Amino acid sequence: MPVTHEDDRALAEALAEARRAGRRCALATIVATRGSTPRKVGARMLVDPALGLVGTVGGGCGEAEVIESARRVIDSGRAERVRVDLTEDFTTWSPAVCGGVMDVFVEVVEASGGEEGGA
Repeated sequence: MPVTHEDDRALAEALAEARRAGRRCALATIVATRGSTPRKVGARMLVDPALGLVGTVGGGCGEAEVIESARRVIDSGRAERVRVDLTEDFTTWSPAVCGGVMDVFVEVVEASGGEEGGA
């Protein structure tokens, strides 16, 4: 699924609102893919602890891995790179295995410092 202008706008608005409200969030961006993946390079997802998710990096168990990473990044302030392996696992009964691998960069987005004392 390609990234659309509407996806970008919704994410930018949610990010700006979180910063204005003083909430630290995490931004996850797909930076590399190999094989068949639900989303491609450039797809982004904002993880806002107060309001949830905006955007997607693919859904399912792979997205859950990214959300867990986002929680760590928000707590630590240190970025992470997550490898999401969507290759077939012979122990699963799910036919919803894409067959590819995605690398997702997860970075903290600090709350706005505010406009106090500005010129």
